[in-house]
Amino acid sequence: MSVIEQLASLVERLYKETAGYIDNPADAQIWYNRGYANGVARFLSDRGYKQALQKIPLDDLNIHSKEQIMAWHKAYHHGFEMGARESSEVLPAVS
Repeated sequence: MSVIEQLASLVERLYKETAGYIDNPADAQIWYNRGYANGVARFLSDRGYKQALQKIPLDDLNIHSKEQIMAWHKAYHHGFEMGARESSEVLPAVS
């Protein structure tokens, strides 16, 4: 399995694990994980690998972009940043 396929599989698994996250603001970990999944998805989309995510019904990747005050939003954004950053570490830019 390629790195791209592994990242897409991770997004899919995290989406399943975080279904209904929006109704559970008390669980920062679930918000972090959803953010992480969306960070990986944004990374793949920005790199031109959207086709790897076709079978996953993704959130709008800007879903919480203006919401950063509450603890769960902070967890989401931290997860988003880490998902994108760690994806770039395993799939570096190709010149």
